[in-house]
Amino acid sequence: MATHKVNKELPESVYDLYTQKDSLSPLKKFAISESSNDPELIKDLILDELLLDGNAKQNLSTFCQTYTDDYTRAIMDQCIVKNMIDKDEYPQTAEIESRCVHILADLWNSPASATTLGCSTTGSSEAAMLGGLALKWRWRKKRQAEGKPTDKPNIITGPVQVCWEKFARYFDVEIRQIPMEHGRLLMNAEEVLKRVDENTIGVVPTLGVTFTLQYENVKEINDALDKLQKDTGLDIPIHVDGASGGFLAPFIQKDLVWDFRLPRVKSINTSGHKFGLSPIGVGWIVWRDAEDLPEELIFNVNYLGGEMPTFALNFSRPGGQVIAQYFNFLRHGREGYERIQQACADHGIYIAKEIEKIGLFDLLYDGTTGIPGAAWMIKKGVNPGFSLYDLTDKMRSRGWQIASYSLPTNCEDMVIQRVLIRHGFSHDMADLLLTDLKSCIAYFEKHPVTVALTEAEAGSFKH
Repeated sequence: MATHKVNKELPESVYDLYTQKDSLSPLKKFAISESSNDPELIKDLILDELLLDGNAKQNLSTFCQTYTDDYTRAIMDQCIVKNMIDKDEYPQTAEIESRCVHILADLWNSPASATTLGCSTTGSSEAAMLGGLALKWRWRKKRQAEGKPTDKPNIITGPVQVCWEKFARYFDVEIRQIPMEHGRLLMNAEEVLKRVDENTIGVVPTLGVTFTLQYENVKEINDALDKLQKDTGLDIPIHVDGASGGFLAPFIQKDLVWDFRLPRVKSINTSGHKFGLSPIGVGWIVWRDAEDLPEELIFNVNYLGGEMPTFALNFSRPGGQVIAQYFNFLRHGREGYERIQQACADHGIYIAKEIEKIGLFDLLYDGTTGIPGAAWMIKKGVNPGFSLYDLTDKMRSRGWQIASYSLPTNCEDMVIQRVLIRHGFSHDMADLLLTDLKSCIAYFEKHPVTVALTEAEAGSFKH
């Protein structure tokens, strides 16, 4: 049996990590320490601090994946050092990225799925900006050929995620955002036609609006723009923001026509790390046909004697998420994705029905036609003794993170609460959520709130 001595002058020889000096005094938090520290201790101290984060699986506010299986973890572990941009060093990773692009092109019914262009990105926000840049370049090139000015491009959107506002500001494009109205919370064809003109680089319908989880009607907008071109000659393309819906509609809303079956749809972006089931850090954009991505935006990287076209805002980024996306395509196939997405949708529909039975709420979204989940408001004229912000805050005591927020311009008086269901959520979890929700409501019946929390105080996250 080995014997050990403890030298009290050497912290690393102390048996218990929590008696070392770095456990007995505050760590330096805003300047690097002068000396090295025991890696096992530092790991444990950091993990202890991270316990204060919420339980990701109970986060029903985020659209991002919070479930990862052991197979994906093994793939990510092997790929942790792979840099997606180094296509010369990691040619097979580049090949797998290309396969994923063509799989998505086929899934979205591209007429040239084997030859069109697309790429992976750090997420759907970067992908959306790449789509916007392609629209701007194509519009500008056409205007220059016609001898017309190119200084006032605009883009038409509905109530979009902030990435499109960033695109407009960063790349000097006027954003003509269609505001919500009472009785109309989504972009529609009528509102689009009020705003388009010869300087419109494109229209961006969203397949899964972050505020309400609903799909905007891409085909209706496409048909209206077809008629506009026939009447006026204006040819305005569509980019579909399918951040969530791009991985949902092909599997659980198969009859919905929204993708490259509509010739006016020139590009689509999506999030692999949302309903694509991959770890956080991967998005995708695919163009209908190679000619829809202007050559001026493409950089050609030579690897293994061949040319690899690349188009990105970011440079170095991890390759593991792309490999994980390919794993998901191969592992799940159409049947697997359909089963997973339908299970999520069914849980959202179940929650919506049970929320309605409580009697205090009006459903804004019942989970049936868009993103898996549900959204509701307190009934008009009802004072339940709490605000939705209070309810969100109280649910945190049981670990649940549920979004409550006011809608944008013109509908700020509408405060809604929303749950979003993703892979890794079960019927039992839905029942636990509903039990805790009813328990919180019962608490407020006995202890009504006298001063309701504000949206800022509730700290709710809705994107």
